[in-house]
Amino acid sequence: MFEKKMMAGWGDMDFNSHMRNTTFLDKAGDVRMLFLSENGFPMSEFMRLKIGPVVMKDEIAYFKEVMLLEEITVTLGVAGLSEDGSRWSLSTDIIRADGKLAARVTSTGGWLDLAARKLIAPPANLLATWQSLGKTAHFQELNTSIK
Repeated sequence: MFEKKMMAGWGDMDFNSHMRNTTFLDKAGDVRMLFLSENGFPMSEFMRLKIGPVVMKDEIAYFKEVMLLEEITVTLGVAGLSEDGSRWSLSTDIIRADGKLAARVTSTGGWLDLAARKLIAPPANLLATWQSLGKTAHFQELNTSIK
């Protein structure tokens, strides 16, 4: 699993004084892009390749509150992947400093050709990067996005 330490900041809070629901999605997106960047795919490489990750569905399950200035650990694992890598499902856990799971974000997506505006299979080295992530206990083989 890939993981990063983060913090629940002032702008992450809602009226109830805990981390707002959209922040969980933001942290999941941040850890995805940090993983890709640290593994040879910074934004400049996606721009050069003219492709990008596209999320088609997010699901969030909440378990515990996260409060202002609380340190969190955000993990990333592969919950599903098609053989050609054109479709993926990633699981992001947000874990509080006390070790308790605050939320799990499951994001399903694929790779978008930014010129043709259609889903594609990723280059072999990008697929290998996704495959290098740890698989979750509930990993599933997915169907291709290529028609």
